[in-house]
Amino acid sequence: MKDCIFCQIANGTIPSSKVFENDDFVAFNDLAPTAPVHVLVVPKQHVQSINQITDAETEDQFAHFFSTVQAVASQLGLAESGYRVVINTGADGGQTVPHFHAHIIGGKALGWPPFAD
Repeated sequence: MKDCIFCQIANGTIPSSKVFENDDFVAFNDLAPTAPVHVLVVPKQHVQSINQITDAETEDQFAHFFSTVQAVASQLGLAESGYRVVINTGADGGQTVPHFHAHIIGGKALGWPPFAD
């Protein structure tokens, strides 16, 4: 999608501090981190949210998403100590960029609940 900021980051039009990239996904540091490690994992294919992953073709394309998240977290040294994976969906869910993505958050002990109402 031409005007999507994550599509532009994924295709290199907008620079980012990438920590991982393969044919399907890119991971980069969040510009407003909430923890010592805060990385976004973004598919290169534009899909608005998890709600649009509904057909067999799309499901197949995202079958490796969580293994990619796990690989990135391990690469970042978070596998042993732990980390949080957050996927915001829709306005009430806190999704501010309409492109499916996951946040990997770690590098410190994370409290629960994560947000105050």
